[in-house]
Amino acid sequence: MTWIESLTLNSPSGFWNPIVWLALLIVFAVIGYVIYSRGNRSYKPNTDQVKPFLSGNEVEDVEEIRVRAGDIYWGFIEALKGYYNVLMRMHTGDVRDYILWYLGLGAIILFILVGGV
Repeated sequence: MTWIESLTLNSPSGFWNPIVWLALLIVFAVIGYVIYSRGNRSYKPNTDQVKPFLSGNEVEDVEEIRVRAGDIYWGFIEALKGYYNVLMRMHTGDVRDYILWYLGLGAIILFILVGGV
């Protein structure tokens, strides 16, 4: 048995060999470096090139164009407002309350699974 065969882990669904993975990692690193090296050489940091392009308009305030998570999920939150209001009342921010909820619900689920009901 050679040292490469000793590193191979055979299973019913195939094999795993760290040398093969290392070779693939090196090949993909070389491909990534070739793509990176073919990049645009006219880019100059700390110039107007780093400013965001907003259809040729100057961006006065970054906060005005930033998309917040609340804006992305507005439709879901608005549609499920009754559900979220109940959850917001239960939300205290105290980790001990969440642990208590976790243990209580876990006990109920265990009680149901064991056959107590």
